Amino acid sequence: MNPWCPYFGGVFDWDRAQVRFDELTALSERSDFWNDPEKAQKLMRERNKLEAGMSSILSLERDLRDSVELAEMAEAESDEGLIDEAQATLAKVRERASKAELEALLSGEADGNDAYVEFNSGAGGTESQDWTQMLLRMYSRWAGARGFKVDLLEEQGGDTAGIKSATILVQGENAYGWLKTEAGVHRLVRISPYDSNARRHTSFASVWVYPKIDESIEIEINEKDVRTDTYRSSGAGGQHVNKTDSAVRLTHMPTGIVVACQSERSQHKNRAAAWDMLRARLYEAELQKREAAAQALEDTKTEIGWGRQIRSYVLQPYQMVKDLRTGVETSDTQGVLDGDLDQFMAASLAARVSGAAEKQVADIE
Repeated sequence: MNPWCPYFGGVFDWDRAQVRFDELTALSERSDFWNDPEKAQKLMRERNKLEAGMSSILSLERDLRDSVELAEMAEAESDEGLIDEAQATLAKVRERASKAELEALLSGEADGNDAYVEFNSGAGGTESQDWTQMLLRMYSRWAGARGFKVDLLEEQGGDTAGIKSATILVQGENAYGWLKTEAGVHRLVRISPYDSNARRHTSFASVWVYPKIDESIEIEINEKDVRTDTYRSSGAGGQHVNKTDSAVRLTHMPTGIVVACQSERSQHKNRAAAWDMLRARLYEAELQKREAAAQALEDTKTEIGWGRQIRSYVLQPYQMVKDLRTGVETSDTQGVLDGDLDQFMAASLAARVSGAAEKQVADIE
């Protein structure tokens, strides 16, 4: 077995993976393995991920070998039908290999976790608030197409239409690993449906992504540093939610981080969910410092405008969505707004891995 699997572009080190898998298997067979359940679960998740990666490689190699043999036999017999079948099989193997290569890029500390996604409208009133709601729909559709679960945790309606802000929890395998590439300011250019003169408008909205952390990651928060406010829910949720102060907002005063939850009928449940969100936000802030992957949290919360945009969505005078970090673009604007975001996420992931590798080489030199 080649230690550097060709399907994963050098990301998956087979020999090291096999050694680590054997270590974890031996540990899991010890009688005292489950004495510490949290640690055991973390190790089992690592073992299962390695096992899935190794199984995927073996399956791809087997299918590739079978496809090549089928193609050789088809050519030898000049069987056009068999040749077409072999080509179709090879195309499927190539598609699976590309997907496996992308999955291998999700190797960050919290990439496998669920993700909170927060939306905030920029200046521009109704137009920006409508754009913010369009982004909420876009990411919800992306998640739904992957079979992920989406929970709306908080939403503040717009003055006339759209939303001023919203927070969702996306639950699924590697949700944070994929969505982390989407953090930043998104710019829309279109003929405004709210302008009676049919003029072209430019609108901005920000997307902020942070991982839902498990109980094995300890985040210390001094309760004296957190201000708690309760208020009436403004979103859906039934009469009880709208008539009582069940919604909870937490403000971490040292950092200025604010989180809110209004999805539950019970103030107690909303408070617990908000604390989970706050821990996740503080954890993400620490990840950013270590990985140098983004600006400080305060920078993300300010200047929702030209300076921090990551992608432009132009609907008039032409149709184009372009990622300003990677250069990836498409004229299928409706497809993108309906959740077809994989090409942008894949390019951003590859750029992150490439950048990290270049930095490591530079540090060594």
